Amino acid sequence: MKSYLAIVAMTIICGWLPLAAQSRGDNLQREADAALEQKEYVKARYHYLKAYEAFAKEQNADKAVPAAVNVSALYHRENYYKEAFETLMGAEAVLSAAETEQGKQRPGLHYPIARERHRMYMKLKNVEKAREQLARMRQWAQDEKNPETDKDLLTTEANFYYTFGQPDKGDQAINQLIALYLNDNNYDKADECYKTIIQTATRTNNARMLARSYEKYLAWSDSIGKVRAAAEYARLNADYEAAKQTIEERDSSLTAKTAIIVGLIALAALLAVALVMLGISLVRYIATTKRQKKAINTAKANNEMKSRFIANISSQMAPTLDTLPQNLPAVKALKGFAEHIQTLSDQENAIDQPLPTEEDNVADFCQEAAARVEPLLRPEVTLSVNAPKMSARINAEALAGIIDHLLSNAAEYTPAGGKITLEFKKRGPHNIQFIVTDSGPGIAPEARADLFKPFAQVRDLTGGDGLGLPICAVTAARMNGTVRLDEEYVHGARFIVELHP
Repeated sequence: MKSYLAIVAMTIICGWLPLAAQSRGDNLQREADAALEQKEYVKARYHYLKAYEAFAKEQNADKAVPAAVNVSALYHRENYYKEAFETLMGAEAVLSAAETEQGKQRPGLHYPIARERHRMYMKLKNVEKAREQLARMRQWAQDEKNPETDKDLLTTEANFYYTFGQPDKGDQAINQLIALYLNDNNYDKADECYKTIIQTATRTNNARMLARSYEKYLAWSDSIGKVRAAAEYARLNADYEAAKQTIEERDSSLTAKTAIIVGLIALAALLAVALVMLGISLVRYIATTKRQKKAINTAKANNEMKSRFIANISSQMAPTLDTLPQNLPAVKALKGFAEHIQTLSDQENAIDQPLPTEEDNVADFCQEAAARVEPLLRPEVTLSVNAPKMSARINAEALAGIIDHLLSNAAEYTPAGGKITLEFKKRGPHNIQFIVTDSGPGIAPEARADLFKPFAQVRDLTGGDGLGLPICAVTAARMNGTVRLDEEYVHGARFIVELHP
């Protein structure tokens, strides 16, 4: 009897354990979703990871793979690419085991893994790897035969082609996507796709892609306005035809016919009013769209005029400045200002022309930068360099201009006895950072918004023209990078130059 009870107990326990684990995984998944909604990314990543581990232990690929993809996305959001890629490899192992057990492939689970890898390679600017994963996505989507996956693929393809300078292929993908959404009458989703592409162009500082995307978006908005008006007209006309058919099919009695005819006349009147209102709305919409197009074209023209003006102003100032005493602070300031606006103009005009890079020793590069700024330091200010002896692909000349400016600013604002550091960090295969930190007064909160904007305020040029940081930002963009202020640092100022070679 005892033996029998033991067997029953073991049976119950063995049956209960998977359910318990599954329940734990589901609970962790819900906690992760809630944390993500609240933008608590670290907490969300932790719970997604634990949920993934629970699902993987139960060999539940249907839940393990989406959880792993979320983990990977949150890892690479913080530039932890090694952990992100390893998580996806683990998810593939779980998926492979499930496919072997079930005797069939699961393209619907392979697709999001390939998509997440593609997104990481896009962020790392690894064109070949991104293209390779896109090809895999295309194959998995073809095998899955899911309309929503097809739409996601087309959106991804458009983003890839626009980002890497193949606008014709990008247009082809967008046009296919539009056709699918028009077929579903889902205009809002198509609108979202266009906005996503515009956001991508803005994030990557791709001026040409941004202009092209805006033009396509305006054309799209115009066409959708017409389509919606036509659809509404078709609906009302269908109601009208249905009412006519009702007259023919109803009893021929005068009373019945009279009632129906009255209703038909009323419906026709409503149709006419609706058509008039739709026509007015459409005309207004088209007029607004044309104004938007005109505004964009005007902005483009104004930007070109600005560039030409800035390009000429320094050469126009030079002859006059040369006639003045060169040792005067105002003359020196004006000459520096002329040089700066010329540099800014040159960099802005070449924003879509990437700067060439080559392998360079970052330790030597940082030590040389520190040596150049040492004569500017106040007494007892320490300048330390923390950079490993390793190589990275950089444009040494352009990067030196950025680092020298940041270190010079740090030397100017760091008081006697203060500290300045120059650090190098490798965040991923194609993500490096140069960090300049000082113990000065920091940047006032009200000044941070305009820190990288040229001509944001009127100032005495003898105290600086404020163009140094805008020039740094544009130069970094040409190296596929950014310059930003670490606003969370409160013990001075910290600037981060992040490059994606």
